[in-house]
Amino acid sequence: MSTGITDIKAIEEVVATVERTQRAKDAEGFLSLFHPDALWTTGHGKVLIGFDAIAEFTRAVLPDAEWDGEVTYEVVHVQFLRPDVAAVKVRQVYHSAKSGSQGAPLYVMTKQEDGRWLLHACQNTEVLAG
Repeated sequence: MSTGITDIKAIEEVVATVERTQRAKDAEGFLSLFHPDALWTTGHGKVLIGFDAIAEFTRAVLPDAEWDGEVTYEVVHVQFLRPDVAAVKVRQVYHSAKSGSQGAPLYVMTKQEDGRWLLHACQNTEVLAG
């Protein structure tokens, strides 16, 4: 397996899809990015183990989520742990009239046999001012 530009572009596309599905409040599109054995920790520390727990939470929360402005996601670093495993540092910025809060998610992604990259173990961390 190679870990070149093609893999980085595919990883960046997953992060772009996270952004698009969050903005659109598209729970099913967001959930399509997860490995069946995924682990997700929300920005407020809620631990969700397995796809079913992530899906239940996402379907309950995302469609009714409200925020002022929009959010952007940017890949700031990709570290290949193995050719089929990458640690991906993301900058998450909420653009609003009230604040410019940020998140610093870490996504551990795995490459599937079909070449797709999926979210496997993720921690969404709020960046506190100061």
